[in-house]
Amino acid sequence: MDLTAKAHETGMIPVIVLNNKNEAVPAAKALLAGGIDFMEITLRTPCALDAIRMVSEEVPDMIVGAGTVVNVEGAKKAIEAGAKFIVSPGFSEETVKYCQDHDTPIIPGCVTPTEIMGAMAMGLDTVKFFPADVFGGMKTIKGLASVFRGIKFLPTGGINLSNMAEYVSEPYITAVGGSFVCSSKDLLNGDYQGITDKAASAVNIIRQIKENKK
Repeated sequence: MDLTAKAHETGMIPVIVLNNKNEAVPAAKALLAGGIDFMEITLRTPCALDAIRMVSEEVPDMIVGAGTVVNVEGAKKAIEAGAKFIVSPGFSEETVKYCQDHDTPIIPGCVTPTEIMGAMAMGLDTVKFFPADVFGGMKTIKGLASVFRGIKFLPTGGINLSNMAEYVSEPYITAVGGSFVCSSKDLLNGDYQGITDKAASAVNIIRQIKENKK
């Protein structure tokens, strides 16, 4: 799978924190109903690997990946659970190499020129920019993109329905990430229709931007 191209087509990768594995499949179906076929389940909770496995097996149309992967062990377990891609908050050569050796796309976190050059040296063309709001948001990304012309960014942190257009409109943004489409509160309340509605709103914003550029 060409993760970068597919992610750019979708424009949005929701970041999901699950406290109950049984929320995973309904959340995946709710996102799909809203037009989003990506989800990043973070390895921040004990049930995350089970949740990835369940979505991988029961919702084949959803491209499920693992987020908050901080080492090789996390990547190994996530891939074994069925993760189709790996997202890391930082840059680890060992973790990148493990994913490459196992034909699994990885998007490492890089917020400095040195980190980006490290990712480039390993053949990567897409990096996560996190937390985007803390590190200067689009102003910083724009500066980095002017130097690293072949690099695409996946910004996450502080992005929501009201400001995502600012990011999505730039050609060097692969997609935006965030929990605002599928929040822990939505999951706790079982508000899957709300998840679908927010996903549809995000997709509509992305679609309008792309149509205006034609």
